[in-house]
Amino acid sequence: MCGRFTITVTMDELKEYLKAYYDIEEIENEFDIPRYNVSPGQEVITIINDGNKNRIGLLKWGFVPPFAKDEKTSYTMINAKAETLHEKISYKGSFEHKRCVILADGFYEWKKEKDHKQPIRILMKDHKIFPIAGLYATYQRQDGSKLHTCTLITTEANKMMSSIHERMPVILTEEHRKVWLNPHNTDIKQLSLLLTPYESDHMISYKVSNIVNQTKNDLKMCIEPLA
Repeated sequence: MCGRFTITVTMDELKEYLKAYYDIEEIENEFDIPRYNVSPGQEVITIINDGNKNRIGLLKWGFVPPFAKDEKTSYTMINAKAETLHEKISYKGSFEHKRCVILADGFYEWKKEKDHKQPIRILMKDHKIFPIAGLYATYQRQDGSKLHTCTLITTEANKMMSSIHERMPVILTEEHRKVWLNPHNTDIKQLSLLLTPYESDHMISYKVSNIVNQTKNDLKMCIEPLA
């Protein structure tokens, strides 16, 4: 499970990244960044492809299928297992037609130790932004308003992560990202092959303070290495 992540870049750094990797040169709205403790229920920066070009925007983290009775599913559907996406009626439609990437530069996991759970931040060795595979959906409320939500896909842990937790988010390579975002690709078998553990050699981790346990704490202290 992945229940928290970070995106600690400035707006200028984000714009530079989007232009280089997604051919996005204009952003309609400024985003509230940097973020040090992004939590479920909050809006997250995501990218979709509309069939012609990549688009960036905000989606609420917590998946609500179009056929849901209410919005309460968002509290439990923050992650989707890569291995069972094709089996779950809640995700199958989005797996085929509504895929996105969620931008992050680190994520948190809690490692079980003797008498407590130690929060750990995991990131790339180069500290750069990376794309997490996700699915999105649009739910229409009774009053006619629309709710746009997403879920983050997880897979089995790689070698580095296995000592921390048994699962990790699906981090896409540059090649896989392009295939994943292509809305014309509905080949579930091919898409499933993209959802693999990221290479351990490119990742690092370190312990952080327990202040990250509280979702209200969105502070730079959250990412500082534990002394």
